[in-house]
Amino acid sequence: MRKNMSLTLLLINLFIAFLGIGLVIPVLPTIMNELELTGKVVGYLVAAFAISQLLVSPLAGKWVDQYGRKTMIVIGLLIFSFSELLFGLGKTVEVLFISRLLGGVSAAFIMPAVTAFIADITTMETRSRAMGYMSAAISTGFIIGPGIGGFLAEIGTRVPFFAAAVVALISAIVSFIFLKEPVRYKEAIITEQTTGLARIFNPLYFIAFVIIFITQFGLAAFDSLFSLFVDHKFGFTPKDIAIVITGGGLVGAIAQIFLFDSLTKRFGEVRLIRYSFVFSAILVVVTTMVTSYINILLATIFIFVGFDLMRPAVTSYLSKVAGNEQGFVSGMNSMFTSFGNMFGPIVGGALFDINLDYPFYFTALALVVGIALSYFWKQPTFEDEMAR
Repeated sequence: MRKNMSLTLLLINLFIAFLGIGLVIPVLPTIMNELELTGKVVGYLVAAFAISQLLVSPLAGKWVDQYGRKTMIVIGLLIFSFSELLFGLGKTVEVLFISRLLGGVSAAFIMPAVTAFIADITTMETRSRAMGYMSAAISTGFIIGPGIGGFLAEIGTRVPFFAAAVVALISAIVSFIFLKEPVRYKEAIITEQTTGLARIFNPLYFIAFVIIFITQFGLAAFDSLFSLFVDHKFGFTPKDIAIVITGGGLVGAIAQIFLFDSLTKRFGEVRLIRYSFVFSAILVVVTTMVTSYINILLATIFIFVGFDLMRPAVTSYLSKVAGNEQGFVSGMNSMFTSFGNMFGPIVGGALFDINLDYPFYFTALALVVGIALSYFWKQPTFEDEMAR
């Protein structure tokens, strides 16, 4: 019972954290016009979050194992609350950049801590389902964030951020009171460990980390420029953008909750990731060809389904091979996610200034690289390893 309550609270925390990441998306066109920013500058603004997350994640992963999961979660939520408040108050580009940098620090604290916490309170049999729920919380927050932001922006451009600051503060207080530090998970598939960052190149880790980068790179390039794409090409309003992205988020979350566990058991994490890459790459290209609102809605919804099955598959895989290195592996997961979040918007923003369709072609190309790489990645037999 306590484990179920802890899992629920952890999922809520993740949802809130990634909700804040996505809130900025629908107001980007407005901010872009108010401050006379180019697509490249907007890309840097979105990427600022990932830059600080990237720099802090390796240390955060270590601190998760050293100081505890709960401590890192609570501190991360407090930092996140302050960053959202700062963004709501900020009237200059410099303040907005500082806010996004602090937001990245908070994500670096929260994501590996929650991932390690969930690994500690689940078994090999229940891990995939729990990771599916975790990824659903992340995806729903990240993708529905723009939707909620778009609706709240109808009241005022900065209202979404004040709301996120209050909710994050409440979540930090509730987590401090009700979360209990878990008993550390000790089972391990990897019995001989290298030390330091050299562990990144462990064969069981490395390809998974690269897949994380490619997946997040493609999603960040697509998601961060999508609102500008439909604004410039079709004249979509923030409400139109909110409806499209919210629809994708809801369907993706449903797929993670109701399909991910059965698909993982049928295909294994590696094959599921490969099929998702193929599915998403095709639909990203289709997005540049459609012209009607309903077709854009359908294409976007199913693109997010592909991305939303990839993420929990990689996280589930890593949690199964990590053993007692959950904090380290979760930190590296966060770091490579940050790499993707950082370079995706930067490259996408620069390409957007050249041609509206180019960011999506580049996303498709990145996914094709992921498809090729997945053929060099072997699915371990976790059950056989555990029986030894």
